[in-house]
Amino acid sequence: MADGSRLVLSVVGLGAYKDLPVRATLRRWVSMALEREAQVCLVFAGAAQGRRLNREFRGRDYATNVLTFSYRLRPEVVADVVLCVPVLRREARAAGRSLRAHLAHLVIHGVLHAQGYEHERGGRAARRMQDREIALLARLRIANPYAEVTTS
Repeated sequence: MADGSRLVLSVVGLGAYKDLPVRATLRRWVSMALEREAQVCLVFAGAAQGRRLNREFRGRDYATNVLTFSYRLRPEVVADVVLCVPVLRREARAAGRSLRAHLAHLVIHGVLHAQGYEHERGGRAARRMQDREIALLARLRIANPYAEVTTS
């Protein structure tokens, strides 16, 4: 769905954080990852909200980078993708990546989850999701986030 014409996108919390991409950029990333019509809400959250949602819905008591709440897969995708900005910043720094590249990866990752892609059990499904992420990020000229980093 490269043109984004069949996407209804809501963005919550973007103004609360500096140095995040503009709405048009976020829309492009979401559209790239979509394979059918969708209503997606991107929510930019702080650590407390990210931790609360992760604890409440996944039973894990820590703030995580991205949570996807998929409400419907067909005929259109309906989902919320919650991005925990402090965690994203910390992870990007630790990996030596730009916040923009890391955020693009996790927006795409969350949108793929919203469409039923899965990686939790590993195997073929995980590889399929990872391959899709890598291909989409390459179109944005963003390096493979799963590649081993070698130092000399």
